[in-house]
Amino acid sequence: MNMDFNFFMNDVVKQARQDMVESGYTELTTPDGVEEAFSKKGTTLVMINSVCGCAGGIARPAAAHSVHYDKRPDHLVTVFAGQDKEATEKARSYFTGYPPSSPSFALLKDGKICTMIERHEIEGFDAMNVVSKLQQAFEQYCEEY
Repeated sequence: MNMDFNFFMNDVVKQARQDMVESGYTELTTPDGVEEAFSKKGTTLVMINSVCGCAGGIARPAAAHSVHYDKRPDHLVTVFAGQDKEATEKARSYFTGYPPSSPSFALLKDGKICTMIERHEIEGFDAMNVVSKLQQAFEQYCEEY
């Protein structure tokens, strides 16, 4: 039974990763990768991915659809909480003032945290509510494309 569960979880993780990459996000799996990505000029949207069923199933579609907007981040990246632990820990070190939360979104500008959309702002809402929250942040902090 446990072996079947591990296979199931591996499939869930693989699909969750694939969803983000297919949506145009760069996967960050190491602390060095996080540092390199966060050192880029401009705005960076970080999606903290998670296998959490309900909230993750809302956050990933919201991440995909939110970037179809006049103002959007310059860079799209993702770390996977519970999977790429060191990369996630490094990313969270940039999110000063915010407790660990997954799934969640962080918007950075020139490597500094601007705002976050935390799990409690995702769970219990539908994907379009989260898209709206993300696009409000883009409106405030991002340049028009």
